[in-house]
Amino acid sequence: MILRAFVALIAGFLSMALLVGGATGLLVKLAPGFVGVPGHPRPAYIGFNLVYSFSAAMAGGYVTVWIADGNPLVHVLILALVVLMLSALSAIQQRGQQPIAYQLALVVLSPVGALLGGLLRLKTTGLL
Repeated sequence: MILRAFVALIAGFLSMALLVGGATGLLVKLAPGFVGVPGHPRPAYIGFNLVYSFSAAMAGGYVTVWIADGNPLVHVLILALVVLMLSALSAIQQRGQQPIAYQLALVVLSPVGALLGGLLRLKTTGLL
């Protein structure tokens, strides 16, 4: 049971990280002008990044609940808390390198996305 909970959290987090990393990598490689330069991302890229980061967080929450057994809501809440803490740490580390509003939006949207993705999975399975 504990191993399954751990696997559910890791799988959810990896889903998020791989989706965001893949999308970011593709954009940087295929459309560097759209992204902007390090430290000065273009406003359109910032908006697009917030959308795909939120979507990736939803996917991570969905995967976490899909794999978890027992009380899946607890698992997705833990994932959302971990994402909140990591997003906040990232915002502190990136201070001055990216717009503060963008960093704050990621801190808020990422855990909310994870929670909503988990709730979506619970709803589709009839557990909510």
